[in-house]
Amino acid sequence: MSESGLMIGVSGIRGRVGFGLSPDVVARYAAAFGAWALRQGPSRAVVLGRDSRVTGPLFHQVARAGLEAAGADVIDLGLTTTPSIQLAVEHHHAAGGLGITASHNPIEWNALKFIGASGLFLSAEQGAEMRALIEHGIPYATWDALGKTRFDGDAIARHIEAVLALPMMNVQAIRARGFRVAYDACRGAGGAIIPHLLERLGCEVHEINVETDGHFPRPPEPIPENLGDLEQLVKDTGSQIGFATDPDVDRLALVSDEGKAIGEDYTLALACRVVLRHRKGHVVTNLSTSRVVDDAAADFGQQVIRAPVGEVNVALRMKKEHAVIGGEGNGGVILPELHLGRDAPLGVALMLQLMLEDPRSLSQIVAASPRYAIIKDKLDLPNAPLDTVYAALRAAFPDAEADTQDGLRLGWPDRWVHVRPSGTEPIVRVIAEAPTKDDAAKLVNRGRELLAKLL
Repeated sequence: MSESGLMIGVSGIRGRVGFGLSPDVVARYAAAFGAWALRQGPSRAVVLGRDSRVTGPLFHQVARAGLEAAGADVIDLGLTTTPSIQLAVEHHHAAGGLGITASHNPIEWNALKFIGASGLFLSAEQGAEMRALIEHGIPYATWDALGKTRFDGDAIARHIEAVLALPMMNVQAIRARGFRVAYDACRGAGGAIIPHLLERLGCEVHEINVETDGHFPRPPEPIPENLGDLEQLVKDTGSQIGFATDPDVDRLALVSDEGKAIGEDYTLALACRVVLRHRKGHVVTNLSTSRVVDDAAADFGQQVIRAPVGEVNVALRMKKEHAVIGGEGNGGVILPELHLGRDAPLGVALMLQLMLEDPRSLSQIVAASPRYAIIKDKLDLPNAPLDTVYAALRAAFPDAEADTQDGLRLGWPDRWVHVRPSGTEPIVRVIAEAPTKDDAAKLVNRGRELLAKLL
């Protein structure tokens, strides 16, 4: 949903600063969230943190004031990662958490992410309850019931310890291997956690862009076309693997020992290959994630269950299905043993555990896996319902298995196409995967043709 340039999603809001997102908007939504959180249970505490964005410090102060004005006691983490905020909500038994981050969006964007007492992002129902307070009046606290703030500077350290304490992690053996790794933080919050984690795991670390000042030197989304500098760093240093994170550190992308970005879908697939060696059970991912995850699960005799796009949708389905691992094809790995949230530090640790357990290089592991061509396209959101597009696609491909949980996904044994409106941008996403690029392009082009008629 969009309102005056502000993107309003299930679990948060985002917009370009000065064009939809402003201090008064942040103050109102923070106060509404604080008031909503206080109604959920006995705790008066709300955890607050931000990524490294240039506008983060300003909105951090505004959000803290909004929370206090609603009567919430703020536990301020300062600059941190989104998964660290989620873990801190659980650690402090807080009423909720508020993250100031626009994730992978460009530098002019910022956003608020709302987290419930469970450590999960708000569900659609919870988000609607919170937004109703803005529409009908926020219950601000009186002078004698205003909230107070205390600071917690240990959230990142606790996060690292929790990852290292996972039973499937053989920290001593990883340290003994002394892996040579490269890392690009894109001047996001990852610079505050990933190098420390890698050092704890005994790695020889070669790093770039670890300053946490938010002046992104490249587009911040960790997709292959943005990782040229990391690819070169891997080659120059002879690293065995390269890691890249997005600004709030819930997505992890990989570069192989050959200095080639392998695509963010492989992060979850490779994590599955580690976890399923140690745990048997379902894998949950979203409808737009590559079949490489299905192939990884099948090698261990396990089933993949698909949920609508969005971390909270995947997390809730994981909880329902008692999944042992899940996540999204954008590099987001979720391990319930740690918490039900995408977690790039977790992904880093699991990749090193994989390299410990598998004698092959990362490039050899990827080469041995089935390969697909995936094309991700997008068009402007039309001012018309998408139902006619969905109906036309189903008519054009009557032999496909249709999934209507989130837009329309048509699937075959070796390919699929997914058309859905984005929850974070005013666009329609058209994603297809097939054994060859030509086959995937045909599916995407068909979706584009039908959408173009509405535009």
